[in-house]
Amino acid sequence: MPQMNDYLPKGELEPEKDPKRPSNMRLGIWIVVGAIGLYLLGSGIWGIVAGGG
Repeated sequence: MPQMNDYLPKGELEPEKDPKRPSNMRLGIWIVVGAIGLYLLGSGIWGIVAGGG
C-alpha cells in the first residue's frame, strides 16, 4: 500500500536542516574525543589524589 505523500519530492518530505547544527558524524567524533579526554583527566586526578604520582 503506497503512502499518501509519495508524490512529494524527497526534499519536501525531509525537515529543513539547521545550518548551525553540526553533522551527526562530527557530533559523534566530538562525543568520543570528549569521553576519552574526560577519562584521561579523571584518571590523572584520581592518580594525584591516590598519591600514585
